[in-house]
Amino acid sequence: MSFRLAAYAVCVDGERVLLVRHVSPAGDTTWTLPGGRVEHTEDPFDTVAREFAEETGCAAAVERLLGVDSRVIPAAERAVPGGPDHQNVGIFYQVRIAGGRLRPEPDGRTVDPTWTPMGEVVSLPRSSLVDIGLALFRTRPATGHVAPVPVTGSVRH
Repeated sequence: MSFRLAAYAVCVDGERVLLVRHVSPAGDTTWTLPGGRVEHTEDPFDTVAREFAEETGCAAAVERLLGVDSRVIPAAERAVPGGPDHQNVGIFYQVRIAGGRLRPEPDGRTVDPTWTPMGEVVSLPRSSLVDIGLALFRTRPATGHVAPVPVTGSVRH
């Protein structure tokens, strides 16, 4: 089984959430939250600010920890076939923009940082991370944990 520890930014302004579009090596696109892998020896708090800046062009002010999600993605459901089952542990932070201007990630696979009306999120092809992050933002559970998000329809791993 492979493993990834990642930190994600939930940036909400009124009834809009900031999403980025991830482009896979095969050219498929999925909307997701800004964020990514925690580097060796890096604090996840620093990761979310770094990834947010890389993927959006804006500085992030971290306001609070929202929660942690752990999920196992079966090998048969992974975007890249032939790999093992994969565990992703995501740490979700509420952030606000503290400066900068929205732009795509230079030389990256994350493009189109876009303020998206909350009501339109459900119709987008999106990562389950979006639903998890928004559920944590809306409910702010004392445990920092929400029920698993079903991966069906427009929701992908």
